[in-house]
Amino acid sequence: MLVGSTLPANLFQARRASFRNYTSALNPQRELHPLSTRLHLANLDKLLQTPPLPQTQLDSQPDIQIDKDPNDSGSLENKRRRLMEGLNLSRLWTQVKGAAEDMSPRHLNRLQRLLSKTGEYSPRNNLSTRWREYHGSNNWAGLLDPLDENLRREVVRYGEFIQAAYHSFHSNPAMSAEEAQVPRQVALPDRSYKVTKSLYATSSIGLPDWVDEARPDLGWMTQRSSWVGYVAVCDDKREIARMGRRDIVIALRGTSTCLEWAENLRAQLIQMPSTEEGEQRQARVECGFLSLYKTRGAHVPSLAESVVEEVRRLMEQYKGETLSITVTGHSLGAALALLVGDELKTCAENMPSVAVFSFGGPRVGNRGFTKRMDDKNVKVLRIVNSQDVITRVPGIFVGEGVLEEKLKNAKAGGFIDMIDRNMPLAYSHVGTELRVDTKMSPYLKPNADVACCHDLEAYLHLVDGFLASNCPFRENAKRSLVRLLRDQGSNVKKLYISKANNLTSLNLEREFSQKNLEREGLMATCLPSPS
Repeated sequence: MLVGSTLPANLFQARRASFRNYTSALNPQRELHPLSTRLHLANLDKLLQTPPLPQTQLDSQPDIQIDKDPNDSGSLENKRRRLMEGLNLSRLWTQVKGAAEDMSPRHLNRLQRLLSKTGEYSPRNNLSTRWREYHGSNNWAGLLDPLDENLRREVVRYGEFIQAAYHSFHSNPAMSAEEAQVPRQVALPDRSYKVTKSLYATSSIGLPDWVDEARPDLGWMTQRSSWVGYVAVCDDKREIARMGRRDIVIALRGTSTCLEWAENLRAQLIQMPSTEEGEQRQARVECGFLSLYKTRGAHVPSLAESVVEEVRRLMEQYKGETLSITVTGHSLGAALALLVGDELKTCAENMPSVAVFSFGGPRVGNRGFTKRMDDKNVKVLRIVNSQDVITRVPGIFVGEGVLEEKLKNAKAGGFIDMIDRNMPLAYSHVGTELRVDTKMSPYLKPNADVACCHDLEAYLHLVDGFLASNCPFRENAKRSLVRLLRDQGSNVKKLYISKANNLTSLNLEREFSQKNLEREGLMATCLPSPS
C-alpha cells in the first residue's frame, strides 16, 4: 500500500514527531513509547485506587534524589539499586495489598452471578452406562480425588433431598394421628421424583408432663414421635433413561427435637440383632440411634418397619425393572441412614444396589458393625468436613484411620480386638470418605463456628467448590450463595457481606424464594433449621 496515495504528506509528517521513543530510566537499553508509559501509570493508579493528591500536597512532596556515592564505580546495577531505594516502594505495599483484598474476588460479576442464581448444577450427563460406578460398586475408586464432575452433581442432588426434609418438618413440626395415615407434602428439589411414604422416628424416653404444661406451644419439641423423612421414587421416563435405572430415595433429616437430642446422648454401645452366625454377633451400635430406629409410636410404626414395608411394596410394583436404593441423611439422619442400609440389604431376595450418602454423620457402631456392613456389601460414602466436630463423636478411642494402621503395622491387632470387645465407647466409622474443609472456601471465615461447620448448606457449598485435596476452591462453582449468606451470614467474610449488600440481586432472590415458599403453603409456621 502506498502511503502517499491515501494520506496527505503534511499530515504524516506532523504525526511522525509524536512517535519519538524515550529511554527507560530503569533499563537504558530499552526504549519506551510515551503512550505506553502513560498507559502503565494509569493502570497502576487504578490498581492502587487512591485519590489524586491536591496540588498543595504535590508541591510539598520531596523530590526523589539519588545521592552520589563516592565509591560508585558507575555500574548499571548500583544505579538501579539506588533508584529503587529512592522510589520507596515499601511505603506503597500496604496500599497495594489492601486494594487487592478489596478487589477480591477477581471479578465482581462472579459474586453477582452466584448471588443471582436459584438452582444451577454441574452438567447433567447421561449416567446409564456408569451408574453402578457412581452408586459405589467400586467404592468410588478414582472418583473422589479429584472429584468427578458427575459424582459432584449426584452428591449435591442427594443433599438437597435432605434439605427438603428439613424444610417440610420445620414448616409443620407438630404431628397428629390423622397425618400419619397419608404422605406429607414435600417440595422436592427434583420434580422427576414423587413422595410415596412419610417416615417417623420415635424416642423410647419421655419428658415429665409439667414440661408440656409450662410450654404448651412447644409440644412438638417434647412429642415422642416426629416426622423424620420420606421415601421418594423417580417417576420420569426421561430421567430414568438418563440415570440408567429407577432410583428409590430415602431422605432423613437431622436432630430437631428435645427427645432426639436426649437419644443422641445415650452413647453406650449395645448389641445388634444378629442375622447370621459368626462375627456379626459382635456388631454393636449406639443405644440412642437404635432406639429411634426400632421404637414404635402410639399411632405410627417404627422407622425400621416403615422403610422395609415401603421398599418391598415398590420392589413389587416395579418388578422386572432395574432399581437402585439410595439412603441419604445429615447428622442424626446420617446415623439412621446406616441402620436403614443395614436393614434393607437383607429384607428381601434379589435386593437391588443399596448406597448410603451421609453428610456430617457421627460414628454409629464398633468395628464389628463396620465389618457387618462390608459383608452385606452396603456402599457408604461419608462426606466429612475436617472442621466438623460431630464427625468425631461419639467415642473416646479412634477405631479407624491412621492410629489403627499404626497398631496393625506394629502387630498389635490383638490389642485392637481387645479394646473393641471391652471398651464401651470403641466406635469406628463406616465406608469411604470424601473430605472437604471450611478453610478451602474463599467465602467462609477460616474460624467459622461449630454450627456453620456442621450446617448442611455449608456442606453442599464445599462439595460444589471441591476439586481435589491439593487444589483451591473451583472458580466455576455453580451453587448460589444466597442461602449460605442467609443462614450463615455471621460466618461469611465481611468483604463478601458488604459486596452482597450492594447487589440488589440478593434482595430479589429473597423475595423470589419467599414467593415460592408461600406458593407451597410453607411459610405460615416455618422455623429455622437448627442444623
